[in-house]
Amino acid sequence: MSSEPEDRIRIFDTTLRDGEQAPGCSMTLREKLRVAKALAELNVDIIEAGFPAASPGDFESVKAIADENFGPTICGLARCNAEDIEKVHAAVKGADRHRIHVFVATSAIHREHKLKMAKEEIIKSAVGAVTMARELVDDVEFSPEDASRTELGYLAEVVSAAIEAGATTVNIPDTVGYTVPAEFDRLFRYLKEHVAGIDDITLSVHCHNDLGMAVANSLAAVHAGARQIECTINGIGERAGNCSLEEVVMALRTRAEFFDLHTDIDSKRLYPTSRLVSSITGMHVPRNKAIVGENAFAHEAGIHQHGMLQHASTYEIMRPDDVGISRSNLVLGKHSGRHAFRDRVRELGFELDDFETNRAFQEFKKLADKKKDVFDGDIEAIIMNVDAATAGPWHMKSLSVHTQSDEPAEATVVLIGEDGEESSASATGDGPVHAAFQAIEGITGVPLALKNFELHSTSMGEDAQGEVTVTVVHDGESYRGHGASVDIVEAGSQACLEVTNRLLRRRQRGGPDTSTTIDRATI
Repeated sequence: MSSEPEDRIRIFDTTLRDGEQAPGCSMTLREKLRVAKALAELNVDIIEAGFPAASPGDFESVKAIADENFGPTICGLARCNAEDIEKVHAAVKGADRHRIHVFVATSAIHREHKLKMAKEEIIKSAVGAVTMARELVDDVEFSPEDASRTELGYLAEVVSAAIEAGATTVNIPDTVGYTVPAEFDRLFRYLKEHVAGIDDITLSVHCHNDLGMAVANSLAAVHAGARQIECTINGIGERAGNCSLEEVVMALRTRAEFFDLHTDIDSKRLYPTSRLVSSITGMHVPRNKAIVGENAFAHEAGIHQHGMLQHASTYEIMRPDDVGISRSNLVLGKHSGRHAFRDRVRELGFELDDFETNRAFQEFKKLADKKKDVFDGDIEAIIMNVDAATAGPWHMKSLSVHTQSDEPAEATVVLIGEDGEESSASATGDGPVHAAFQAIEGITGVPLALKNFELHSTSMGEDAQGEVTVTVVHDGESYRGHGASVDIVEAGSQACLEVTNRLLRRRQRGGPDTSTTIDRATI
């Protein structure tokens, strides 16, 4: 039997691999390290940090995360070939606990149209890959891609061969989000009955959300015997996304009497981690998103409000603080001190060191001079954006804009360089954002074409901060930046400057090419 307790579910987080593959969700190395640290604080069991063979940038980011040795098992994905497997090993071996995850497609449609391989060839490929990986590490996961559309008898044959070759975890993916809970339940029960040695390994599940059933299908698999769930923060991922970590974890916790299972996730870290990933990726969480959406614990209907006042359990099956959401509307202002600010940051679920706290407090004081009340959402936005705002080489000193109907907008920007010298430029544009971007380009010499401008209010009131995510194009490549301010033009300019600084830092250090050199994999 597997040494894992029968009532514990391992959480395998693939935000940094499958999640990052979603269009517009790519992250810098610095951002990936922040997410990996947050996942470790959330207490996930395994972090799939990337696909090292995809590009030099992917390899470097997986290696950097492994070398940090945050605590969870660090995993890398590989196709069933020697080069991929060797790259994963080289990238993850710095972590005390590391895993190689190999995959090959098994469904008839993939065999015939993608791989053009016979059934026997696929089994041989899987066995060879698992065998090679086991020679390098003790922890090997195998995934038959598109398992949910694979003939049951053949799937059992492939899984049996992988286990015999040494796989310690076998993952059953619903790669295209095609299955339904009852059908997936039958699939897992079939494997449990027909695969020799399956009770000696960890059986895993990986679901996509194309039909909106990724969480339901994952829970069905768990009910049928799976003991590892592969998921992402906020459910981000290719197409319609992946199984949402926060939803599946809280489903197991809230319905513990039904599942009789548990995870080791620190649920109070769910909301802060969700906000971090949302801020970094620019994928805003919908208001009605389960568990971490703004409306998840809001009650507007009169009969609901009456019930809530009598007893919270009438309409709440979870408490907001269970997932790290504060009920407090505690207001801080310009007279609030460092200790009050630090305490509020901790209550919101963020752990900052002294240096980070000082930088965030400085930004808080600047904001408090601009608006009367500073709410929790404002503080969260400061924490999310303070690193980017101070990363240089250019820092914004001032921005002024002038607009008038039927005339081009004008903007003047003053930036401070690494040498402390001020540079200023003025420009006109179709609107104030365009004019400000043109002025920044005039100083830095980095041309950026605005592709998308997203605005999100961080709190309430007319003086609420605007949190801006911009997507810009430079030399044919898309980049994303973030900024927050009570002035949305200033927030957009900060986001523009963040991208500019990132490009200039990369140019200065002659960093590795982060472009994808092969098709990214999906399972």
